[in-house]
Amino acid sequence: MRRHLAAALLALGLIASTDAPAQASEFPSTIRLPDGFRPEGVLTGPGPFAYVGSMADGSIYRVDLRTGRGATFSKGPGTQALGLHADGHGHLFVAGGTGGDLRILDARSGRLLATHRLTTEAAFVNDITFSQGAAWITDSTNPVLYKLPLRGDRLPGPPVRIPLTGDMTYGSGFNANGITPTPDGRALLVVQSNTGDLFRVEPSGATRRVDLHGETLVEGDGLLLHGRTLYAVQNRWNAVAVLQLNDDGTEARVVRRLRSERFDCPATVAAFGSRLYLPNARFDTAPTPRTPYTLVAIPRQ
Repeated sequence: MRRHLAAALLALGLIASTDAPAQASEFPSTIRLPDGFRPEGVLTGPGPFAYVGSMADGSIYRVDLRTGRGATFSKGPGTQALGLHADGHGHLFVAGGTGGDLRILDARSGRLLATHRLTTEAAFVNDITFSQGAAWITDSTNPVLYKLPLRGDRLPGPPVRIPLTGDMTYGSGFNANGITPTPDGRALLVVQSNTGDLFRVEPSGATRRVDLHGETLVEGDGLLLHGRTLYAVQNRWNAVAVLQLNDDGTEARVVRRLRSERFDCPATVAAFGSRLYLPNARFDTAPTPRTPYTLVAIPRQ
């Protein structure tokens, strides 16, 4: 399902090909974002462009990966913009963090198309993926997934609250965070930041701990799946764990960790060509309107 979805989005020009031109190696490896922006989510494509969401005010910033130049694509509502995901029909989904909402923007113009109030409770609506004809959104505060049925070129249906059951137990701090389909597309993978566990999650919400063979993904944040390779950002560890999964996502082995001296609490990850792009959220730095932020690129290995 994931592979079929990616192919469809690529054909429609809404995600970037991983077979980018060789000159992508000449692109800047560190890109300056606006001061005070507080980046979190990142999305690449179409073409050599990236979209970065702001925790400060919910704005979306669009940057040309060839030059490093960018501009505000969509002005935020004053709440947060965390996970980003685009479908094949011109819709850009934005997770609203503490705002407890999901916004849907026009992927071409940045115009607001719809807002869904996912919960009226204290919440941290965090990350988004698509699988089995629906958008799935994590909440790091409440033990649920939010599911929105996708309806082609129409806006998605109303959200459904799916309680999480089974092995995953919420505790203090950040719980469910990054989310992606399993390689076989039949379930979801969700990382729990505070415990370092990875879970296979059924569409029903039933969770099963993935066997990591003694490894941990503590401080786990954004996830990126490529075939059976999973890239898992560990923000305060300043690392990206590279895992090899079995097809149904019940077992995984960490084969390496990618690091860079330019990392400063990277939050999420997206790919373009032979590179991974990560926004430095700088969670351990007190944010001010003048705090500098960057988007950094490293080789995909």
